[in-house]
Amino acid sequence: MNIAIIPARGGSKRIPRKNIKEFCGKPIITYSIETAQKSGLFDKIIVSTDDEAIADVARFYGAEVPFMRPRELSDDYTPTIPVIAHAIQNSGIYTNGIKAVCCLYATAPFVQASFLQKAYEKLFTCTALYCFSATRFSFPIQRAIRLTHDDRVEMFSPENFAIRSQDLKEAYHDAGQFYWGKPEAWLENKTIFAPHSTAFLLPPHLVQDIDTPEDWIRAELMYKIVHENTHQG
Repeated sequence: MNIAIIPARGGSKRIPRKNIKEFCGKPIITYSIETAQKSGLFDKIIVSTDDEAIADVARFYGAEVPFMRPRELSDDYTPTIPVIAHAIQNSGIYTNGIKAVCCLYATAPFVQASFLQKAYEKLFTCTALYCFSATRFSFPIQRAIRLTHDDRVEMFSPENFAIRSQDLKEAYHDAGQFYWGKPEAWLENKTIFAPHSTAFLLPPHLVQDIDTPEDWIRAELMYKIVHENTHQG
């Protein structure tokens, strides 16, 4: 049995009601629910929320909300892993009957069913504890700079100044869309970004953080462009 768990608390500060705010015509959480359904991988799609309005939207689009998330797991500083562990423990399913659990973020309109399917396969072919979405940095991180207290510039790694960009190692970052994991990894609070994990790489044009109003506008523009091109093709 496989479970999708979509964490979606109601207390977003920078974008009020973010998880059910309309994105290109429908509540943003519905993209994650519908993609999970389309993938055909999940026996249960559970939304973990502390908010009745989010719960109502989730149920309307076919997800289950078998519990309301407690307040102590719903503040700005709560990590994701305890939220997923709580959802597993309160899903009504015996843990030993669960093969894999996918944490799928509510604000992931670019996620595709094929990504979930291929990452699920990779989780087991690589015998990893986690397989999460990632993408490459669009610039060499070895050439990053910072501003000093007196507004001057210095490199984080000055030794890389004279090295050609193409000779620097490519670097990757969390894409913030989904995280497949073995149930024991979630329940034992195993960190995700560690050697026991593997990454499923996404194309950079299908990755966008949505944390600020500016991010939201950019994401909607990107989504419209991607889907217009898809329909034209």
